[in-house]
Amino acid sequence: MDEFKGGFEELMTRKEARNFRLLCADIIKLFQHDEKYNLTDQLLRSSRSIEAQIAEGYGRYHFQETI
Repeated sequence: MDEFKGGFEELMTRKEARNFRLLCADIIKLFQHDEKYNLTDQLLRSSRSIEAQIAEGYGRYHFQETI
């Protein structure tokens, strides 16, 4: 298997996660005022978490972890 030469920023999954995060941010703007405080925080944190998980997982390919 060929080793991926780019950083995690070049991964298609990361690009799709970024598009999803931006879509969530746009949808949140359409929420009614009473729904904003119940749902927006959780939606924003979970959509940001996707990119963070990809970045963390990308950097975890070390010899010590495979022992």
